[in-house]
Amino acid sequence: MMRRALIPFLAAANLLVPFAPALAQNSEPPQAWLFGAWTGGTFPAPSQITAATCLAQPTVIFTRDIVLRSTLTEATYEQRLVATVRATETGFEFRFEPAAPAPAEGGGGGLLGLSGGGQPGAAGFGCESADLLHVERHGENEITFPGCEDFPNPLVRCPAS
Repeated sequence: MMRRALIPFLAAANLLVPFAPALAQNSEPPQAWLFGAWTGGTFPAPSQITAATCLAQPTVIFTRDIVLRSTLTEATYEQRLVATVRATETGFEFRFEPAAPAPAEGGGGGLLGLSGGGQPGAAGFGCESADLLHVERHGENEITFPGCEDFPNPLVRCPAS
């Protein structure tokens, strides 16, 4: 009896095997193609770059829950926790958890009192809001952050090898 019940189940499972990769891809968030390290943005990205060079100091790193960015004035990456991501016609709109408040006195949050985003201590991307980032896709390996003063140039994906 158990054997007969298993046969239809196995037959149905075999029918799904060709679709398994497509089903697995659907479990990823729509912005999953962004996940990884990107360089450029602040300065033009080099036309030829090795994976080792790029991964040694990427400009922006996208993960499922966090976006990290480097700055010229800090040794550590600024990190923003992703609150929501919305797909747009040209890419994605990231909304971050509210930025930490600016330091009360004694500095703008960075080396020599400098900080990005035009707001003292604001951990953003130089966009209209420290808690918002628009990502525009320009092909499989190039993106821009339109309207973000800190990233006037395109970013390119770090090569895998």
